[in-house]
Amino acid sequence: MRPVLEVADVFRRHAEAYRATHGPHLGWVERRVMAAIEACRTAALGGHVEACDDCGHRRVAYNSCRNRHCPKCQGLARAEWLADRQAELLPVPYFHVVFTVPAPVAEIAFQNKAAVYALLFEAAAETLKAIAADPRHLGAEIGFIAILHSWGQALTHHPHVHCVVPGGGLAPDRRRWIACRPRFFLPVHVLSRLYRRLFLARLVAAFNAGTLQFLGDLAGLAEPRAFAHRIAALRKTNWIVYAKPPFGSPEQVLAYLGRYTHRVAIANSRLVALDDTGVRFRWRDYRQQGKVRVMALEPHEFIRRFLLHSLPTGFHRIRHYGFLANGHRQARLTLIRRLLGRSEPPRPRATGDYRMRLRALFGVDLDRCPCCGGPMRIVDTLPRLPPAARAPP
Repeated sequence: MRPVLEVADVFRRHAEAYRATHGPHLGWVERRVMAAIEACRTAALGGHVEACDDCGHRRVAYNSCRNRHCPKCQGLARAEWLADRQAELLPVPYFHVVFTVPAPVAEIAFQNKAAVYALLFEAAAETLKAIAADPRHLGAEIGFIAILHSWGQALTHHPHVHCVVPGGGLAPDRRRWIACRPRFFLPVHVLSRLYRRLFLARLVAAFNAGTLQFLGDLAGLAEPRAFAHRIAALRKTNWIVYAKPPFGSPEQVLAYLGRYTHRVAIANSRLVALDDTGVRFRWRDYRQQGKVRVMALEPHEFIRRFLLHSLPTGFHRIRHYGFLANGHRQARLTLIRRLLGRSEPPRPRATGDYRMRLRALFGVDLDRCPCCGGPMRIVDTLPRLPPAARAPP
């Protein structure tokens, strides 16, 4: 069922004025995100008409934009990804570790998304693998999934990486599974210090290589002494790494991943009201024990905050490491299950067109009439509108 309000409604109502006001500051990625969300599941992208052979019921189905920032276009991709992950779950506890960056680093990251977000992944991954491999802690090769989020509940820029980690790893000789202690994975204070050192070393290397840009209020950081001063201050700052309690079951791991993997900055379900003066949406105030509040933003400010989280083209926000890395994941998982005395689970995979995949994953049968259950047939195709007839790019 379509939500009463959608992010697309905000864009369709206010994006033209936003472009007129902020056009010189909009990049190509942001313009493409706006145009995609505005056009999603409308006549602009074309579609088809279906009719029931038995009762004559007709419906129009417009095409999706498939943009990864669109709140409406993640359901099927999420379900397919989760189906693959379900077959890869191990019969061990799973932990959730989060790596954040201080606000001064987030400022640099916003102007250098591809470079600094990549550093965030690299530093977090190397930290987990190095501390886990240390015999003083776990002494094993671990595997994990890392997911980048760039937002807080109020849509502010808050880059951080969520890592979902099986509680244990392969021994160095790969002849046994080493389990972590019950309800404890790795010491967060040790993780935090190494993560800070690794991240800052990479950030300095990027600066020395000339791959960082500094604009506006940060322009002064282009001067080496100013940048060195910023780094020195960051070395004295506490970097927050935290580990949540382990998940209780594989089903809880999947439920968590379903909420976090293909998520966008704000779901349509959080929107409360929209008019010419503002957008109201629910947010969770973690400084007040997670109390749910309602925030009102001027429409242009809402659009600005939403676009803060546009990712660079081709940037992968879900990555796999250690024994879950793509190159050898299946071989490692087969070995681990053998060491744990568990059989290989079936690997069902929904195939065919999107109708067949929806039926297999959700039980939704688009080939059946919602009124009488008769067969639905495509009776007409609706062409895409020419670019000149759509919303401005």
